[in-house]
Amino acid sequence: MKIAVPTKDGRVDDHFGHCDHYTIFTIADDKIVESVTMPSPQGCGCKSGIAADLQAVGVQVMLAGSMGMGALNKLAAHDIKVVRGCSGDVVALVNAYLAGEVDDSGVSCAAHEDGHECAGHSHAAANGVVGYAAKIKKA
Repeated sequence: MKIAVPTKDGRVDDHFGHCDHYTIFTIADDKIVESVTMPSPQGCGCKSGIAADLQAVGVQVMLAGSMGMGALNKLAAHDIKVVRGCSGDVVALVNAYLAGEVDDSGVSCAAHEDGHECAGHSHAAANGVVGYAAKIKKA
């Protein structure tokens, strides 16, 4: 399995469509065995072709901060499961996801007139712990 995370400086870049680059983790036996980076294309994520590029290299899961419904639908059309509301260190996030500790926040980025701004919603964890996801699974 491969997991992609929009990244900047080793942390989840808040908006997937404008990230610095994507870190792509290869997973085997529920462990990270490799990570590589893929440059982020210019332009909005949902219109850039990044979904097809990620699918072409085998990405099945996207752990992201925020994204609009267009991007969410585009990734889904390319068979990429999206988990929104993520934040923090990308390696720690992927390990938490593999441990079953991260769930989709269910929050999409509501766009302004230009379609590229978040509507001021919080990306903090539901339990007050910032760093993994906006919705932490309960044990």
